[in-house]
Amino acid sequence: MMIKDQFRLAVVQANPCLGDVSGNAEKVRHHRKLAAEEGADLVLFTELFLSGYAPEDLVLKPSFVAACKRELESLAQETADGGPALLVGLPWAEGGKLYNAVALLDSGRIEGLRYKVDLPNYSVFDEKRVFNSGPNPGPMNFRGVRIGVPICEDTWTDEVCECLAETGAEILLVPNGSPYNRGKTEERMQIMLSRIVETGLPLVYCNQTGGQDEVVYDGASFALNHDHSLVMQLSQFQEDIGYLDWQKNADQNWVAQKSRIMPLPQTQEADWLACVLGLKDYVNKNGFPGVVLGLSGGIDSAICAAIAVDALGADRVHCIMLPYRYTSEASIADAKACADALGVKYDTIPIAEPVEGFQKTLADVFAGTKSGVTEENLQSRSRGVILMAVSNKFGAMVVTTGNKSEMSVGYATLYGDMNGGFNPIKDLYKTEVYRLSDWRNKHHPFGVLGPSGEVIPNNIIVKAPTAELRENQTDQDSLPEYDVLDDILHCLVEEEMSLDEIEKRGHSAETIHRIEHLLYIAEYKRRQAAPGVKITLKNFGRDRRYPITNRFRDRS
Repeated sequence: MMIKDQFRLAVVQANPCLGDVSGNAEKVRHHRKLAAEEGADLVLFTELFLSGYAPEDLVLKPSFVAACKRELESLAQETADGGPALLVGLPWAEGGKLYNAVALLDSGRIEGLRYKVDLPNYSVFDEKRVFNSGPNPGPMNFRGVRIGVPICEDTWTDEVCECLAETGAEILLVPNGSPYNRGKTEERMQIMLSRIVETGLPLVYCNQTGGQDEVVYDGASFALNHDHSLVMQLSQFQEDIGYLDWQKNADQNWVAQKSRIMPLPQTQEADWLACVLGLKDYVNKNGFPGVVLGLSGGIDSAICAAIAVDALGADRVHCIMLPYRYTSEASIADAKACADALGVKYDTIPIAEPVEGFQKTLADVFAGTKSGVTEENLQSRSRGVILMAVSNKFGAMVVTTGNKSEMSVGYATLYGDMNGGFNPIKDLYKTEVYRLSDWRNKHHPFGVLGPSGEVIPNNIIVKAPTAELRENQTDQDSLPEYDVLDDILHCLVEEEMSLDEIEKRGHSAETIHRIEHLLYIAEYKRRQAAPGVKITLKNFGRDRRYPITNRFRDRS
């Protein structure tokens, strides 16, 4: 049936599971059914929806690409029922090349294919490694409507969209797999407005939601008319579906009627929800029944416990206090208060016997040496062994709790507190951990499973941070004050600033050199660390790929 002057578009912001091709196809069927009930003519899905995004080297496996094609052909046949057409992304092999593609399915067949042109190869992206760049596309004919389908990065420069406009596209429908980091929603909006200014065409930005390893896709899909007006804004960090009713105006241009405009969370709420969604999907998509973590009475483990409960519910979170002789009564009380506030299962397992057993075992080898960090780390490693044993016995994943400040300078023990499968605060500096903890106590974000009110006891927030591995220890025995440390680290990691530039911010040259040195020599630890949610512009992992062996130091 040809469309004359109006049609309805369904914009599906869903959460695929990478590699679950049949499951993702069922999600397509489910949302197509919902869209049909709402009278939609066309349903737009996100980038590489059938495979899940980002598939990395999995798309180099021919059987995987073939599985995606089989599911697509099955979905195409189902559109013979006269219901909505589909725009679905998948990896597509053609002529000995592999493309990041979008297929238009209608009338029981594949009506058209378009390939991504601009393959990103920065930050978390490695698409040039696995995909071929497609030719500049023209529009596809959907029941008489000429739709341009630039794929994600194709809209971040002007060439592809201008080519679509010049070849007759009337509307731009953009499937995306755009990861979250702070400020990303504003950046996307400005880029898309630039494309509208250049082409004069309305634009629909459909973005994936959900966690995939260390990356969180935040959704926040939106639509803009050619006059730059916002006509649709979907939710952030959750699945959603929106409907746009399009009509031709007197100038024969397509205009969308205003649809649902959802408010977007501000920075701290967005960061919190990203941490929650990243942990939730990592646990659920990998089939863990729940999580276990050491609850020390300190801020890092407390915030991780709160994130875990918000993500999974209290019944799937097991917290364990692992005290030793240096663990203060205040820490024991604070940990218990935190567990009670969150409503989690809570156990206490003293570690004196394993620690002293290791000390006894090593006594002959260590004879004549002075006790120090090695002996302190036996405490951390004993705790790590116990948590891993509980994980092995009951199947729950260990949550590791080191913040970005600690991971930057190596203030963490391999095979001890670094044990675990996932770290929800890996990309949060210590000062940000404090701010987010205080924020969560005052707010109860929509959709979280944890309780409202003070979930992180205030005493944990206000007391001096300490690993409690020796008498009267504080973090500042070894590190600068965290506001100083975090500013220097932000300059070194996110900004790649020179030491001269950092010194102009008021930091001493000696401190800067020391922190730079610690940052570089801790690379081997970070390579062995659990993945964690990406929050900043440059997280440790795929964003920042420094060599382990590295003698460079900024001597300027």
